[in-house]
Amino acid sequence: MLLHHSSYLDHLTPVGHPERPDRIRAIDRILEHEKFQSVERDLAPMGTVEDIARAHPMSYVDQIHRLAPAEGTARVDADTTMSPGTWEAALRGVGGACRAVDEVLTKKVNNAFSASRPPGHHAEKDRAMGFCFFNNAAVAARYAQAKFGLERVAIVDFDVHHGNGTQDIFWDDPTVMYCSTHQMPLYPGSGAASETGEANTIVNAPLAPGEDGTGFKEAFEVLLLPRLNHFAPELVIVSAGFDAHMRDPLGGLNLVEADFAWATRALMDVADAHSNGHLISVLEGGYDLEGLARSVAAHVMTLMTG
Repeated sequence: MLLHHSSYLDHLTPVGHPERPDRIRAIDRILEHEKFQSVERDLAPMGTVEDIARAHPMSYVDQIHRLAPAEGTARVDADTTMSPGTWEAALRGVGGACRAVDEVLTKKVNNAFSASRPPGHHAEKDRAMGFCFFNNAAVAARYAQAKFGLERVAIVDFDVHHGNGTQDIFWDDPTVMYCSTHQMPLYPGSGAASETGEANTIVNAPLAPGEDGTGFKEAFEVLLLPRLNHFAPELVIVSAGFDAHMRDPLGGLNLVEADFAWATRALMDVADAHSNGHLISVLEGGYDLEGLARSVAAHVMTLMTG
């Protein structure tokens, strides 16, 4: 299933900003191809502040709501801004992730991809940063636990940037495993292999600048997949960032579409082994439009085989 919504185009950023509405337009165009016509599609609903508050303090949710401007833009940090359409887009990003959980865990679909923006994995418990306001993957994990009683959820992040926000939210939580491949050194500066969390459920596999698919696959096979299989998650959530693509202007890794397809299949295999195939994916980064579109196509095409 594909969750999407036109409101994602209404989150406006300054001219020249890499996290721009054209990202969604590029994804929409490539997923209009006839080979994707069998994909079930639905509009992302509005998420609720109650859903968000499972991962972020209500005081923080209220703060973000108050910052939303009636016109123009409001700067949250050096590279994170809000426009009048940002609040709804952010709520529908949360809503799309939670709807994906519903659809998969009630066995209506095998897996689901929420093609939303703004992204979420840099949003810490009480701090917006790195283009992110609410942590969609974290909210979806908490939602799955609250509504379906899951005891073990895994979030796997292959964005070129480390998901410091997801790590922050689950640092001391034994019920959620967070695994990440990412370039290091690079923004936001976190994600060393030594960062394992208080419950030893944080698994970081930093990659050196210039690394290609060989190192990426090795990180999965040697570090991530064994830990995931031992953890035996009841749901796999993918923070699907595509800025590790060789074309991306914000990263220095050299992945190609086939690498993202391989990782998607590997995570589907984990879900098949431990969670009846239950897997959802939420869009994170990816800022070269062609690289993003082609990578999303490879990701979705692989999900369609599940």
